[in-house]
Amino acid sequence: MASVSYQIANLLEKMQSSDKDFRFMATNDLMSELQKDSIKLDDDSERKVVRMLLKLLEDKNGEVQNLAVKCLGPLVNKVKEVQVESIVETLCSNMISEKEQLRDISSIGLKTVIAELPQAPGGFSGNICKRITGRLSTAIEREDVSVQLEALDIIADLLLRFGSVLSTFHGMILNSLLPQLCSQRQAVRKRTITACSNLVPSCNQALYNKIIEYLYNGLCSNSQSSQSRTYVQCVAAVCRQSGHKFGEFIEKFVPLILQCSALDDDELREFSLQAFESFVTRCPKEITPHIPSIVSLCLNYITYDPNYNYDEDENGIDGMEGCEDEDDGEENDEYSDDDDMSWKVRRSAAKCLESIIFTRHELLPEFYNTLSPALISRFKEREENVKSDIFHAYIALLKQTKPTVNLNVDPNSMEHEEVPVYLLQKQVPVLVKGIQSQMREKSMKTRQDCFQLLRELCSALPGALAAHIGDLIQGILYSLSEKNASSNMKIEALSFIHCLVTTHHPDAFHPYINVLLPPIIVAVEDSFYKITAEALNVLQELVKVIRPLNTKFDFDYRPYVSEIYQSTLTKLKAADIDQEVKEKAISTMGQIICNLGDELKGDLAVCLPIYVDRLKNEITRLTTVKALMKIAGSPLNIELPILNEIIPVLALFLRKNQRALKLGSLQLLDVLFTNYHQFMYVDLLQHIIVELPPLLDEADLHIAQWTLVILKSIAEYHPAALKDMNVLILPQILVLVKSPLLQGSALNALLNFFKAVVKCNLPKLTYSHLLQIFLQLINSIGTGQCTIHKQAFYSLAKCVAAITVTCQAHALSILPQFINEIQNAESDTQHIFALLVVGEIGREIDLTSIYNLKHVILQSFRAVSEEVKSAASYALGSIAIGNLEQYLPFILNESQEQPKRQYLLLHSLKEVITCLSQTSTGVQQLLPFVPAIWMQLYLHCECTEEGTRNVVAECLGKLTLINPADLLPQLKESLKSSSPLMRTTVVTAVKFTISDQPSQIDPLLRQCIAEFLNTLEDPDLNVRRVALVAFNSAAHNKPSLIRDLLDQILPQLYSETKIKKELIREVEMGPFKHTVDDGLDIRKAAFECMYTILDSCLDRIDIFDFIAHVEGGLKDHYDIKMLTYLMVARLSQICPGAVLQRLDRLVEPLRATCTMKVKANSVKQEYEKQDELKRSALRAVHALLSIPDADKNPQLTEFVTQIKNSSELELIFESIQKDSSSNYSECILMDQS
Repeated sequence: MASVSYQIANLLEKMQSSDKDFRFMATNDLMSELQKDSIKLDDDSERKVVRMLLKLLEDKNGEVQNLAVKCLGPLVNKVKEVQVESIVETLCSNMISEKEQLRDISSIGLKTVIAELPQAPGGFSGNICKRITGRLSTAIEREDVSVQLEALDIIADLLLRFGSVLSTFHGMILNSLLPQLCSQRQAVRKRTITACSNLVPSCNQALYNKIIEYLYNGLCSNSQSSQSRTYVQCVAAVCRQSGHKFGEFIEKFVPLILQCSALDDDELREFSLQAFESFVTRCPKEITPHIPSIVSLCLNYITYDPNYNYDEDENGIDGMEGCEDEDDGEENDEYSDDDDMSWKVRRSAAKCLESIIFTRHELLPEFYNTLSPALISRFKEREENVKSDIFHAYIALLKQTKPTVNLNVDPNSMEHEEVPVYLLQKQVPVLVKGIQSQMREKSMKTRQDCFQLLRELCSALPGALAAHIGDLIQGILYSLSEKNASSNMKIEALSFIHCLVTTHHPDAFHPYINVLLPPIIVAVEDSFYKITAEALNVLQELVKVIRPLNTKFDFDYRPYVSEIYQSTLTKLKAADIDQEVKEKAISTMGQIICNLGDELKGDLAVCLPIYVDRLKNEITRLTTVKALMKIAGSPLNIELPILNEIIPVLALFLRKNQRALKLGSLQLLDVLFTNYHQFMYVDLLQHIIVELPPLLDEADLHIAQWTLVILKSIAEYHPAALKDMNVLILPQILVLVKSPLLQGSALNALLNFFKAVVKCNLPKLTYSHLLQIFLQLINSIGTGQCTIHKQAFYSLAKCVAAITVTCQAHALSILPQFINEIQNAESDTQHIFALLVVGEIGREIDLTSIYNLKHVILQSFRAVSEEVKSAASYALGSIAIGNLEQYLPFILNESQEQPKRQYLLLHSLKEVITCLSQTSTGVQQLLPFVPAIWMQLYLHCECTEEGTRNVVAECLGKLTLINPADLLPQLKESLKSSSPLMRTTVVTAVKFTISDQPSQIDPLLRQCIAEFLNTLEDPDLNVRRVALVAFNSAAHNKPSLIRDLLDQILPQLYSETKIKKELIREVEMGPFKHTVDDGLDIRKAAFECMYTILDSCLDRIDIFDFIAHVEGGLKDHYDIKMLTYLMVARLSQICPGAVLQRLDRLVEPLRATCTMKVKANSVKQEYEKQDELKRSALRAVHALLSIPDADKNPQLTEFVTQIKNSSELELIFESIQKDSSSNYSECILMDQS
């Protein structure tokens, strides 16, 4: 401390020097000291430093003054409150000084202090702000304009950062501000508008109403245009800052603003259109009735150009350019562009239209009929900035069209002319004609906008430009030529070509390759690395166009091969080039060899060795692996003399701690084994084999799956290489087999591997050896030596079945052993395993020759263990798949005669139906039995056991998919049943008929889905719940089924989100009373439906009604809160404007959750649930903060400050922010890989 005081004293002494350089250096050194976190000043040093800096504000040297002001920022957080008060007192006094320079520097000083004050509530910041406000409110009313301007600036800054802290001063500030809206000085009026707009988010309703009333009266009574302009600007600013409050006053202001827009004043028209833009973006619900009149106004003013005649511009490009020169001369004679303000009106109209397009998704079809032609006709706009905004309005239209394209629009479900994508398709020729001439404009900005618009068009409607590429070629070439293009322009043009090539069929480009390729080759050789990288990107796609490998074509590609190859080779060889270019060259050459390698036989000896070098380079190795994958996978069977060099390198990659590299290397090895196994030898493969065991880990099943694929290939092509497998690899595989996570494609890869191994008949890996290993494993579990998850029994049984079916000669000899185990098992483990093995073998082999097998399995239905019964049910269903004629009638008969075994037999039946309904062959086998199965299932539709009904419903649904024409009407008829159990089963069955893939049932389902969903109004609670589940399935898998029904369904859906007291009851549990909410499950189902339609039917819902019901969910049960937090996060991404308007109502329940305390005597689970709730709520807060302007909302800002002041919440919030940024980075890495 003493050394700091001494150092500061030394600096203070130098700051009093008569030499300005000494003063400057000493102040600069003080600045450096104050910026150190470690500095601590004693009281005396604080006083002296403050006094000295305030003195230096009046220094004669401007540089010293400026540096002194900068020191105030870090000083504020290093001194006590009393010193900060002293600083602001002096600065405020200086603000009304006679010296202009002192006023200016003090103003900057106050702004610096305000910017550095901490925002924590309850700190000294509030007192300081109040002190400043009290002094400056009077300064605003002074006659000196320069004082007024500075005071208004500072007040605006204060209100922006500390609006809620100054609530007691809001009235006084407003009284000072409102008269300034009538100031004679425009600058004063503008700054007053800013201050007023910063006041409204935090002021109370009474003051807000006062501002609104003042502006309304002003607009009603004022006849002066200048004053009207101010009021309209202020209305727009107030709405922008407080849309959620302004909505109720929309009806008052719209007629007045429309009147203003009709006056002959271009500035007033501009501000009126800006006001409408604010209304549209911040009050989208309330402005809805006025959208037609606003659109009409915008369409009128977007063509408003009284000083210019466009008639001659309707001709082609040449006509346009010539006309421009002539008009320039005329303009100079008749008027000056500086006096013409009409362009601002047109620009505001275009911006307003863009906002309307972005916020009114439901009006897209109408926009394509009205706005689209109007915007296209205005591409000829003469003012560059206005033209850019018109382009961006059309780009907004295309962006809004994309979601509806992704909804799998079904041509049978709606009329073509009502779907935006079809409306867009019809307008493509006119759009291309409108943009064609603009692509050869001198303006770089215009051409960039053209390319951006065309990219959006390709994205919204792939293939749209197939018939128009010839019309666009000249424009593209114009922007690629040296004299017409900057670097950015070339990159834009190349980026568009890439987009064009990837979204259109190769045939569309073949007529133009001869003119398109030369400038791209020139761009590859450009000195600017970004142009080269983009050109290589395009070249990579063009290679696939000139010689597609998967389709027939008549194009002669040979003349272009050498040129493409040589230009890419130059970049591939270069060592001293940018990393991005290196990677693009590697990828492009890989594509060239893949598609054109048979034409490059002599040249491959030059470029392939380069790949070996790039593979050994840490920076380029992943890109090289992917390029080699293309080469090795080419159907041209490219010779690979580098094979023996790259395999040891790939083997080393398998031990690297880089997942993308590991996975890429495995996939490349798989391709190499498939296509080049004849060129490999055992010693070479040993490099790979020794690296594989650690990869067989349940922690990463995707890596494990590819490892098993590699091992299978080795077993197939080079079995001798696996001679030590039982020592090296088998132990690790047996660990993997026991994993409960092993299923799906990873399990299939394992089964394929064992099938390949058992065929090899290797020592210690024969059928007998492998069977013995599996049996020993099961026996060790049975004797209690180890335990495994239930799923592992199924995996092990499938492994035994796989090797047995592969060696069918052993099947009938080994089966009696397992049947004996079923009858005389010593433990449940052996019993279950034997049943599963018999079942799995019976799927592939007809076991009817084994006497009494079905009765043996049926005996296991009597077992005490539920797991044994389940395995027996699975086994019976599985053997039935092997011979339906023998076993299926038996299952149906037993189901009828043995009511006690009904549930298990139904599961057997489900296994049969599920397995056979997946393939066309299976369906044909099953069809003759469908009537009998259907009749038997219907007998159990009204079973009181929900589990049984669910199995029946699934079977009914899957059978309906097999014969929808006959069976769907039967389900529909059953909706009329008086039994709620029957109706529940039938509606659940419908859920199983809806999949995300096209199906023959779709048109039939579309005709009657409304009748099934009418059960949302069923008097029975369970029927309504399963109807919601069915609706959710449709909304998720086939939204086109329900989109047109949403108007009828949503009111019912929303009603089910509400807590209903009549469904809440109290249950006595001993001395305690427990509350049971019978409506919880149906509410959860309703909120799940809401979450689904958010993604699939956004354009068909009233987002404000939707958010209102989300608000209710934020205060509901734990499970529902968790779901609504996800909805808030999703809404923040897709409807930020609507969420911003309702932010206050969303923040409060989030705050309530985060600040809620768990009761002291609660169990551990309660604490865990509360922690998870807080974490999920804070994720929602993090999402809300990503909305533009959300940080200006006082409630959210205050809540964030509260989070930062709580050590517990801040810790969670910081981890969420880190997770978010790391997830973003991972997404980028995944995109790159």
